[in-house]
Amino acid sequence: MKDEFLFDCLFFTANRLSRAITKMAEEEFAPTGLTPMYGYLIRLVIGDPGISQKELSEKLHITPSTLTRFIDKLEAKQLVERKVQGKTVLVYPLPKGKELEDAIRLSSKNLHRRYDAILGKEAADLLSKEIVLSSELLEK
Repeated sequence: MKDEFLFDCLFFTANRLSRAITKMAEEEFAPTGLTPMYGYLIRLVIGDPGISQKELSEKLHITPSTLTRFIDKLEAKQLVERKVQGKTVLVYPLPKGKELEDAIRLSSKNLHRRYDAILGKEAADLLSKEIVLSSELLEK
C-alpha cells in the first residue's frame, strides 16, 4: 500500500490518537460549558489555591503565553482571579469556579470510564504511562 508509511509514523499516529481522545473529552466536558483543558486548569487551581502561573503552565505542559490566554478567558467568566505578588502571578478560584468542581470531576470520571470501556482499563493505564514516558524522552 502507498499509504502504509502513515501507520509507522509516530507523528501521524499520535495526532490521530489526539484527535480521537480530544473529541471524546470535549463531548464529556460539554455539560460543564468548558473545554477539557479549562476544566483541568480549574481543578488544579481549586486543588491548590494561589498556585503560580508558572507552576500551572508546567503541570499542564503548555507555554506561559497559552496559559495567560486561558486564564484571561476564565477570569472573564469569573471562574478564577489572578493576584500579583512581587514578580509572581498567583491564581485563585472564585466561587463560581468552585461551583463547577463536581461537574468537572464527573466529566473527567466519565471520560476515563468511556475510554476504559473501549480500550480496557489495563490497556488504557499502560498507554497513558507509555505516553508520559515517551513524551519525557522526546522533550529532552
